[in-house]
Amino acid sequence: MTYYEDFSPGSANRLAPRSWVRSTAPTLSLDGDWKFKLWPHADAPLEDPADWDTLPVPSHWVLHGDGKYGRPIYTNVKYPFPVDPPYVPDENPTGDHFRTFTLPEWDVDRIVLRFDGVESTYKVWVNGAEVGVGKGSRLPTEFDVTDLVVPGENSILVRVHQWSSATYLEDQDQWWLPGIFRDVTLIGRPSARVDDVWVRADFVDGQGFLTPEVTGSFPITLAVPELDVSVTWQSAADVAAFEVGTVEPWSAESPRLYDCTVAAAGETVHLRLGFRTVRIDGDQFLVNGRKVMFYGVNRHETHPVLGRVFDSDYVRENLLLMKRHNINAIRTSHYPPDPRVLELCDELGLWVMLECDLETHGFEHDESIVDNPSDDPRWAEQFLDRMRRTVERDKNHPSIVIWSLGNECANGRNLAAMAQWTHERDSSRPVHFERDLASAYTDMHSRMYATLEELAQIGTTGCGHGGIRPEEIVRQQNRPFVHCEFGHAMGNGAGSLADYQAVYERYPRLHGGFIWEWRDHGILTKTADGTPFYAYGGDFGEVVHDGNFVMDGMVLSDGTPSPSLVEYAAVIAPIVFGDEPGTFRSRYHSIDTSAVEFIWTRTVDGREVESGVLEVLPVPPGESGAFELPEQALDLAVEGETWLTLEAVSGHLVGSRQYRLSTPRRVSAVPTKGLGGAVFDPRTGSLLRIGSVEIAGPRLELWRAPTDNDARAGEWLWRERGLDRLEHRVRDVRIGDDEVIVDVRVAAATAARCVDVTYHWFGVADGVALRVDAVPSQGWDCTWPRIGVRFELPSVDEVQWFGTGPLESYSDSATAARVGRWTVPVDDLNVVYAKPQETGHRPALRELILDNRLRVGTVRDIGGHRPGFSLSRHTPQQVAAAAHPHELPPSDRVYLFLDNAQHGLGSAACGPDVLPQHALWPAAHSFTLTFRNLA
Repeated sequence: MTYYEDFSPGSANRLAPRSWVRSTAPTLSLDGDWKFKLWPHADAPLEDPADWDTLPVPSHWVLHGDGKYGRPIYTNVKYPFPVDPPYVPDENPTGDHFRTFTLPEWDVDRIVLRFDGVESTYKVWVNGAEVGVGKGSRLPTEFDVTDLVVPGENSILVRVHQWSSATYLEDQDQWWLPGIFRDVTLIGRPSARVDDVWVRADFVDGQGFLTPEVTGSFPITLAVPELDVSVTWQSAADVAAFEVGTVEPWSAESPRLYDCTVAAAGETVHLRLGFRTVRIDGDQFLVNGRKVMFYGVNRHETHPVLGRVFDSDYVRENLLLMKRHNINAIRTSHYPPDPRVLELCDELGLWVMLECDLETHGFEHDESIVDNPSDDPRWAEQFLDRMRRTVERDKNHPSIVIWSLGNECANGRNLAAMAQWTHERDSSRPVHFERDLASAYTDMHSRMYATLEELAQIGTTGCGHGGIRPEEIVRQQNRPFVHCEFGHAMGNGAGSLADYQAVYERYPRLHGGFIWEWRDHGILTKTADGTPFYAYGGDFGEVVHDGNFVMDGMVLSDGTPSPSLVEYAAVIAPIVFGDEPGTFRSRYHSIDTSAVEFIWTRTVDGREVESGVLEVLPVPPGESGAFELPEQALDLAVEGETWLTLEAVSGHLVGSRQYRLSTPRRVSAVPTKGLGGAVFDPRTGSLLRIGSVEIAGPRLELWRAPTDNDARAGEWLWRERGLDRLEHRVRDVRIGDDEVIVDVRVAAATAARCVDVTYHWFGVADGVALRVDAVPSQGWDCTWPRIGVRFELPSVDEVQWFGTGPLESYSDSATAARVGRWTVPVDDLNVVYAKPQETGHRPALRELILDNRLRVGTVRDIGGHRPGFSLSRHTPQQVAAAAHPHELPPSDRVYLFLDNAQHGLGSAACGPDVLPQHALWPAAHSFTLTFRNLA
């Protein structure tokens, strides 16, 4: 059996795993330009590299060479080769990397060669002598090369195989990107050194306690200057825990760090200590004695150009973007990130569920596939090795509060062994694994994409999953629940985030969860004619792929926050204002509200009238508060809608709510003589223009370009019922001096079910009004994507509106929406999702002004409802036909949609469909619009 197909975790001569730390020991970075040659198979000859190409390290070779070195492959679950473990195909792209280096004149005892990340299995030679084999793509491997290097110039050759037995354990819903993608470093190890260090910093009743574990060359001194701590141990037997006195605790909201050094005679290691204690008490997950609610995201390592190569500024900005959107936690899906990511989590403050580099999801793809590695003893050592290297590398980080064994591996003995080892090695952090449904060997109950009903069941009976025995339910009832994946944020979605948050807060056992996921994985590439776009599965000619399922983040590939991120920020905001103005509660875990500024603003018809800053006494974390509003904040306008907006700001928006102070009078569209300058087609009764403004319509529209959630829920039935290809038959046209009435029957070819529509035009003051009455026939058996009318206009550049905004919103994604006046260019109304789809809907429109030439208004119905609007340069049919934004045809037209209702978003791309209260089922609809020429 070849080394790249065996069951071993790598060479036996690998050094024992140890903490990733900052050290004064000398290092030489081997990053930079390497010689490179790609072979189509694994068993290539070792060749003279003189004529090879040049490739940067770190990198992924498939992201270089413009296809010369192969292309990226995306699969979610399926392996991109036959499942025949531990074997892989003969067609196994293999990249040879070669460089020379000059050995520094270090005064050291040993020389270590370190690889921080290589996908997949690799073999190393130094000066032509074999060093060893590394596995575990996202885990470090160190080799002792002391006896192989020589003074002066040396050479290193690394042969990397894209596919290996290890690939079966790394099926992690991301691009397959082979190469040396993390740092390569030569490390000098002094004779008097710190071999490994772990300083556990606990916080109990305001006091700090250090539990050090140190190996190396004694005497060794630990110092924390800020706490006047300095202790020297003469031998390993002297190392013991001790109290350091009063300290400030570390938390995700207040990430207080203390500089610490651990020094031997020849090496000093620098740490940053965060004092916190993680504990599970019954069904409560506590840090520093207080329950933690995770407002989290799953985070893959992805960059549109670099792939998984670390970029410090890029990562910092992403983490800051999380903080600015009230996110407090990361699950490192589904592997340990670059260690510098965790340093930033310590510094900026994020709770971290650190996940092992492990997933065998492809074994669940086909029922004929057997021998899942999770319960196969031949794989046991590789499973354990991955967990050891995960924990040992990252054990010093205060941000890590949970160890996770991996993701979407079948339950089995190898996972249980990993959990047992982890519990023995680190009793200070609990262990998570979602597939341990009975919580047999882990410390918390976890699920993916549980419905609200299942969550309520978990919150009460303790079990939301079938097949669990009574004794296992009892065990689950005494475990905290963490929703490790929910709210699949693919394209325009996810919906019902507020509904989920309400359930989390209703049941004490529930501890929130982690949205799937943080960022789209689009790879920046170009079409044949040079048009740039963000590619997804299938764009590189893959034989097997999972399409745009890799584009499921709250941040688009170009770094643009999507509306779903803004919605999530509003849903999980730390400050929650009460139903009546004057009260609030804090969701903060560990800080009071002294740093929060409370601001009030009163608007009339969307225009700000007055604003001010409130005096609010600080409240402790998790407590409620009250405040007095000035009289003018509650003044009612004689005319128009009066709204009070309350905002809480602490560097960014941490809470907001609007209160309607006046109930708008229901204003009817009062008929007048004439038709307000409207001109109609005498044959069809369709509008042609209003004054000098061309505008064609209306046309009943039930179709929307399916969202990614629609595509995995009701789209097939929508298409089968013909909602994307409706035909319109004018049944009657009555044109008078003061009104136009058009009866239309709308139906799809082959279908008897239909919608009868009456368009009733009549003159109003300074314009014309349209009443739409739509009545469905019997026999409808599916939801409608939308119910509204569409108009066609010449190109429009800028729009102003009074209504909800500033971003798109839908019935199950409306927490962030506010009533106000907004002005934006037309092209900024819509989100450029990786796969074109429904976007831009803004409900509850009062008035819309197009290029200061046409004003469109709505009339409240008796229940207070108003239609919404969207504008697009393309029809829904055109949008639905495009696989990428650049495939949309050029357009010199704009389509105005005025929808009385839209179907919700849901999370069906990977989770529950639209909830019943947000579903749009066929029903009779009536709504009234007004049009006024401003030109």
